Amino acid sequence: MAEINKATLTEADIISKYLLPAIKAAGWDDLTQVRQEVKLRDGKVVVRGQMAARKKVKSADIVLYHKMGLPLAVIEAKANKHEIGKGMQQGLDYARLLDVPFVFASNGDGFVFHDKTNPAKLESEIALEDFPSPGQLWDKLCTWKGYTQAQLPVISQDYYSDGSGKSPRYYQLQAINKTVEAISKGEDRVLLVMATGTGKTYTAFQIIWRLWKAGAKKRILFLADRNILVDQTKINDFQPFGSAMTKVIGRTVDPAFEIHLALYQALTGPEESQKAFKQVSPDFFDLIVVDECHRGSAAEDSAWREILEYFSSATQIGLTATPKESETVSNTDYFGDPVYTYSLKEGIEDGFLAPYKVVRVDINVDLQGWRPTKGQLDKQGNEIVDRIYNQKDFDRTLVIDERTQLVAETITNYLKKTDPMAKTIVFCNDIDHADRMRRALVNLNPDQMAKDERYVMKITGDDDLGKAQLDNFINPKKPYPVIATTSELMTTGVDAKTCKLVVLDQNIQSMTKFKQIIGRGTRIDDKYGKLWFTILDFKKATELFADPRFDGEPERVMVVKPADINNPDEGLGDIIDGADPLPVDEPGDNDDPLAPGVDEQSGSYTTGSDGGHSGAGSQGVGGQGTGPLGGPTPGVSKYYVNGVAVSVIAERVQYYDADGKLVTESFKDYTKKTLLKEFATLDAFTKRWQAAERKQVIMDELAQAGVLWEVLQEEVGKELDPFDLICHVVYDQPPLTRRERANNVKKRNYFTKYNDTAQQVLTSLLDKYADQGVTEIETKDALKVAPFTELGRPLELAKKGFGGPKQFEQAITELEQEIYRHQEREQQSA
Repeated sequence: MAEINKATLTEADIISKYLLPAIKAAGWDDLTQVRQEVKLRDGKVVVRGQMAARKKVKSADIVLYHKMGLPLAVIEAKANKHEIGKGMQQGLDYARLLDVPFVFASNGDGFVFHDKTNPAKLESEIALEDFPSPGQLWDKLCTWKGYTQAQLPVISQDYYSDGSGKSPRYYQLQAINKTVEAISKGEDRVLLVMATGTGKTYTAFQIIWRLWKAGAKKRILFLADRNILVDQTKINDFQPFGSAMTKVIGRTVDPAFEIHLALYQALTGPEESQKAFKQVSPDFFDLIVVDECHRGSAAEDSAWREILEYFSSATQIGLTATPKESETVSNTDYFGDPVYTYSLKEGIEDGFLAPYKVVRVDINVDLQGWRPTKGQLDKQGNEIVDRIYNQKDFDRTLVIDERTQLVAETITNYLKKTDPMAKTIVFCNDIDHADRMRRALVNLNPDQMAKDERYVMKITGDDDLGKAQLDNFINPKKPYPVIATTSELMTTGVDAKTCKLVVLDQNIQSMTKFKQIIGRGTRIDDKYGKLWFTILDFKKATELFADPRFDGEPERVMVVKPADINNPDEGLGDIIDGADPLPVDEPGDNDDPLAPGVDEQSGSYTTGSDGGHSGAGSQGVGGQGTGPLGGPTPGVSKYYVNGVAVSVIAERVQYYDADGKLVTESFKDYTKKTLLKEFATLDAFTKRWQAAERKQVIMDELAQAGVLWEVLQEEVGKELDPFDLICHVVYDQPPLTRRERANNVKKRNYFTKYNDTAQQVLTSLLDKYADQGVTEIETKDALKVAPFTELGRPLELAKKGFGGPKQFEQAITELEQEIYRHQEREQQSA
């Protein structure tokens, strides 16, 4: 048998003929321990105009596992023509995502072994037959991590599997494994920070499942602060717990169950009789998972904190998208620093979360302010305090009807221009504002309201009809409601995957709240075409994107007394230079009866940092209802005026950029930046274009890199070929239209070497190119439509005109070279 010439083998051949046999020979189980082509990221979504494309992502060639969910090593292969260790850097990137210490790179001759557990010699070369066994790598990892024998049963406990092959994403694996590892070591307070939409509840389920199944934790409490969060959790992610699980209702903790899901408000209240958690002993629960722990539980004096303190012997895990740090509230003081953080920025870069486009709308009265005339009365006959009212006042202290109307018109026009059925959340200042916004939107959309009265709905805590429609709004299969006006109810816990428009007409001071609101749009739903979302901002709220706290680590903030500053040696060890206190949530900001502070069962109120309750005419910031600071006079919640000239001064569109910043750039700018990274010179691009047998291949590659051809044509010119679009936009070349290119080919008498049939076919193909573009002449069905059908069948034409299908393919390749040849010569002569 002839020996294989290794140098001619593809990467796939190297894997199947050399690497997999070496791995199996070392004792790795093909079914449970070896996975090929492991896709770790989804591919970042690039948005321009109304279009989006996913960037193509590479997969890890082989990942080796101790068992499902516990990865050990990454193997990156290359064809034999490459150096043995060429794939190492790529492998190290995958290893970082999987949090594994072992990486192997190979070209089929042997392996370069990167071993983080051996700092004395990080990389060494080993023969194919010396590949380590599963036991060897597992023992190395356990020694490196310092696992004790007591930890191992917990650490190696199986994940829950429903048999569908669904496995956690790489960051969920890290979050689960790091949490289980921390608890197996005896840590009793653990904080996990994961951006909205990244599957915190699924992650929590797998943590609980593994600890419960390992017998490490027997009675578990999952705490949330919204009814919808508890119900969604029970029905969806926690469903495998089955009959071992219960929801705490009627203020009764039933000791017969092992997994308890509860609202804080169902377990406690200001009255001793409401403290249902005291029905069981302090050591009843040995694990408590606190969902959305940035809210009430972070405050030391909150009623909810007393639940955690009562069960202080239990291990407690905090889950949050937005760790809260302020001068009065700190998650990290209670739970410690996060064991793992997965940010919005990382989620967008990986393609798991939707990027956003921001449309900032500046209104004249917002920028210039509005002042009443002397003695001016509002619509109710109240004299308006004489001062300049600005953006922060509107819809809190003072309502201008025309401003509400203008905002509603802008929302309506945007939806009409894009997609009138796109799910939209309009965040208003309070319930009164949400009511008026609903009315304005209803009046502007009579055609849609005639089809279904739920087209616009107010969904706030005080409105049972609106709240009843929340599930329909969230459900991608239900078209109505389309537009929801709200103030607080929908800021968190609303898993609206298909929400495509988030409207900000609310004064947002709190970074925590801003992150939560942005999180309403960040979920991706490929099935329903939701890859990105738009933020329509009327209140400059999106300026918070530029704040380093938006996607960075929260600073620990310490309030310092003047006396401390006078004695610099005392008590200043923890102060961070330049750390401004985070703004706390504004008081009187809550319209949700199931939000922190309100007891679902009894309707009584608890106190807490995020508690409080306000209805229409909320007493908001600035002393409304009290008169000081220039607010309305006592007894007046806000002024209502009309007859004011209100107009849009400016509108600016910004896009999410690679480094998480918002950029104002045209698609031309984006394309130029992207292409120059790939092809530094015009010559490099031209060579690649001419070398491609089919131009569609390059167009697809560039689309994967985020070049959206339709958007580019809209901006530059529909009559231009993709080649000319790139040459013009990226390399500043004068473009030729497709028609000009086609005419140049005809002028050259290029066709004379062919017979009459071939000349007819090629001339018609050239005309088709001029009308529709290069991809139309590359398709297999090009000859199946008029005018070719009049000349004969495709096979017949290929034989008669060119001598057969292969020769016809060659003629197409030559025709494409002729189409682009003229430009090449022009460039050379230039």
